[in-house]
Amino acid sequence: MMDQRLQRNSDTSGRTLTLRDIVAPIFRHRRLVVLSFSGILLGAAIGGLLLPKQYKAQMKILVKFERADPVVTSDRNPLLSVRPDVSEEALNSEVELLKSRDLLEKVVLACGLHHATKQSLWARLFPKVEATGSDQRLSDDQRVPQAARALEKTLQVEPLRKTSLIKVTYESSDPQLAARVLTTLANLYLEKHVAVHRPPGAFDFFQRETERYQNELSTAEARLAEFDREGDVVAAQMQKEITLQKLTEFDATLHATQSAVAETDKRIRELEAQLSTVQPRLTTQMRTADNPVLSNLKSTLLTLELKRTELLARFAPDYRPVQEVEQQIAQTRAAITEAQHEPVRDQTTDRDPTHEWLRTELARARTELAALQARAIATAQIVRRYSNKVREIDQKGTVQQSLMRSVKTAEENYLLYLRKQEEARISDALDRQRIVNVAIAEAATVPSLPSSPGWWVSLLAGTLLASFVSVGLAYASDYFDASFRTPGELQAYLGLPVLAATPKNGR
Repeated sequence: MMDQRLQRNSDTSGRTLTLRDIVAPIFRHRRLVVLSFSGILLGAAIGGLLLPKQYKAQMKILVKFERADPVVTSDRNPLLSVRPDVSEEALNSEVELLKSRDLLEKVVLACGLHHATKQSLWARLFPKVEATGSDQRLSDDQRVPQAARALEKTLQVEPLRKTSLIKVTYESSDPQLAARVLTTLANLYLEKHVAVHRPPGAFDFFQRETERYQNELSTAEARLAEFDREGDVVAAQMQKEITLQKLTEFDATLHATQSAVAETDKRIRELEAQLSTVQPRLTTQMRTADNPVLSNLKSTLLTLELKRTELLARFAPDYRPVQEVEQQIAQTRAAITEAQHEPVRDQTTDRDPTHEWLRTELARARTELAALQARAIATAQIVRRYSNKVREIDQKGTVQQSLMRSVKTAEENYLLYLRKQEEARISDALDRQRIVNVAIAEAATVPSLPSSPGWWVSLLAGTLLASFVSVGLAYASDYFDASFRTPGELQAYLGLPVLAATPKNGR
């Protein structure tokens, strides 16, 4: 049959279509057209009369980034989350936040949407039968997700182009309910916005940390004070510098004393060498005179010669007294000769000043050497004492610096978390006052006019729909009908002339 229809259409494709050919299927299926048009129009009229009026409430939310919230972090200088321009991603994030399932379930519970069932046309026509349906057997745990899903489908959330506004609309048959749903959604959305963009419990966290670091600061300060009291250290660094200065001075004194000791020792050796070459007495006057014994000897010689002459005059030369006198004369002459060779010299001497100066300087140098050696020993002991003191102060200073760093670290942490606590307190106060980066630009109001069209609009839409559907059904039925409808179709298909044709209605 389809092949016959296609062949018939191909045979008649060369023929020019007329207005009669176009409207002929409508007349051939006029009963179908009338029935479908009447049914659809009647259904549209009944639906327009029975369907309840819908009221649409709307609100607008302004997204702004005017409030600078510090980032919840332990950094000393956190960056402020300031975004001057509202991007499309930010608007879409707020839209998704408004359409979040947990938020919609809270709205359902707050407005009681899970108890208010939507009455369909069947429920309006047969309320008793509908009351025994499955909705009565559902529990609240099942009704709330279903109501949230229905609310998500009905709720329209869209950002307005080239603005920072988000438009939220909700349609319901109850105008009071429509406004109440949007008002509840706005309040819960502001709370969720605060909870999402700023994690809860920040103030309590920073308060606990502030108290902990305050206790650590008190403990560190107590340990530092106890160490200063027991170790007799006030300012270890200053004391170390003063002690090092004294140590440097005494060390320089020690080196100078040791140099003086070496110098004095060398001077003593030089003085001793010079003193060994200088006589202690110096001749100041020398006189030479004859020996006073010589005159006596000459007088004695004369006397002896006179005595010999007297003895020779009376005795012989071998006479013993003569010989004795001769012998005495010889001895006297020998003594005179010796006295002549040894004249009497008179010398005057005095102490040598050089020898005295050398002796005095030597004694002084030896005294200075002993003093310098004693000073060097004492200075060395002082240097050792100061060195030990420097090491002791350095060790105590290390401990003190460690304690001071602990105090400083605890103080910095305490001040940091105290500042963070104040920032968190201010943020909580701003959150309680609803001073956030979103605002309700247009609050939801109770709509006074229905948003659904009137019955005449439904009737007009039903008329247009009925016309298109009925005409479409007529052409569809004619398209799938494989019978011959005109003599021209039969003649074109068989190739034979048609002799007579009888109308279907007998005329």
